[in-house]
Amino acid sequence: MMIRAVTLMTALLTPVAASAQCETVLFDGAEFTACEVDLTQSDVRLFLRDGDGEVLGTFGRVDEQLPEGSRLSLAMNAGMFHEDRSPVGLYVENGEEEMRIITSDGPGNFGLLPNGVLCLGAGEAAVIESRRFAENPPDCAYATQSGPMLVIDGELHPRFVRNSESLNIRNGVGVDASGERMWMVISDQAVNFHHFARFFRDHLGTPNALYFDGRVSRLHAPEIGRSDLGFPIGPIIGVVGGDDAVTSGDG
Repeated sequence: MMIRAVTLMTALLTPVAASAQCETVLFDGAEFTACEVDLTQSDVRLFLRDGDGEVLGTFGRVDEQLPEGSRLSLAMNAGMFHEDRSPVGLYVENGEEEMRIITSDGPGNFGLLPNGVLCLGAGEAAVIESRRFAENPPDCAYATQSGPMLVIDGELHPRFVRNSESLNIRNGVGVDASGERMWMVISDQAVNFHHFARFFRDHLGTPNALYFDGRVSRLHAPEIGRSDLGFPIGPIIGVVGGDDAVTSGDG
């Protein structure tokens, strides 16, 4: 079967901030929303707790605790979490490690090795397989571990099955070979891991990509009129912009 990837509407290619844009793409029979972030021009951060140590849990609460003149212009959930919404694996925020890296296999998607780490630095990012990361930890201002890896050095995760009937709304992240462009992606229809991973490899061309989660997956992209609701989540990845970079959808 020929893989199909087309942009649904040119009008959906909408700036989210000066350094990010989202588009809805039809790829091999399913729709995906992909938001491209220019890391050289973006302020990308991870968010978990407020100043009192309470888990933020929602895009609205992240927005509320940003300084005056700043707002959350793009965001999504950024990794698996426990019932108390603490991160399952490595979590680093502002250079401070809250949770250590986990390299053992185990039940569930996180333990479906290889899993990986998204490492954010100044103007660049990388998706790194967890055991490789643990052997030679890079300097990350922010880092979140999740799993499984979707794409590993240009290859799909070896456990993915093309015709798997395990379907979910899924989200994840991929980084280009330069480390300067990142894509935050959510499937707008339920897809399996193989389909989701192929979107990163075959449509976006990212050599490495990381799965964040399924079922709880949600996207905050006010410039395209979208901010998904649901119960509180754990880690959140967000692009912070100034008020002048965001236009209200209400006109």
